[in-house]
Amino acid sequence: MAIAEITILLADDHAVMRDGVRMVLEAQPDFRVIGTANDGTEAVDLADALHPDLAVLDIAMPGMNGLAAAREIRTRSPETKVIFLSMHEGEEYLKEALRAGATGYVLKRAAATELVSAIRAVQRGDSYLDPALIAKLNQLGDSDTVKLADLTDRELEVLKLVAEGLTNRQIAAQLVISVKTVQSHRTNIMEKLDLHDRTDLVKYAIRRGMIEP
Repeated sequence: MAIAEITILLADDHAVMRDGVRMVLEAQPDFRVIGTANDGTEAVDLADALHPDLAVLDIAMPGMNGLAAAREIRTRSPETKVIFLSMHEGEEYLKEALRAGATGYVLKRAAATELVSAIRAVQRGDSYLDPALIAKLNQLGDSDTVKLADLTDRELEVLKLVAEGLTNRQIAAQLVISVKTVQSHRTNIMEKLDLHDRTDLVKYAIRRGMIEP
């Protein structure tokens, strides 16, 4: 009885990485890499022409990046599932990957051990997240939860408004408090959460689901 083939499109702008991953995949008797791309635009065109079962995409590619390519592929070839193979371990990247339509996310450093499992999981209809990334996110989540509990209700309000881009004056007007009080709340928030600037505040608020990136 013939083995059902899983056809794969592979996109990465680093030729050595791309060739290495291709070797790992083609060592599986039922995997066939039917196309390779150097950038997002080429990946979209190949997916449109070849209709692979899966597209394995890097996020950081020249021109159209992997996130934009995934959205295009999912629109043009909805039968093609997307897995990201990325060096990025931040939760922001994972959230954007899921929004782009991916059902798998594997770290490049674990490609040799995790990518085959990810492809098999996604092909049978499951999602797959690199175990190392799950452990890291769980650790961050536990730490964040403890820190968030240290904030007062007013500090939580200020945190959300700062993360949404409001100035101290705008926050003061919205909460009917003085600008000096807003500044005091911001200082307390920074100290309690061990954050250092507004960018850190925004990342924290996104990670906790307080605002959308």
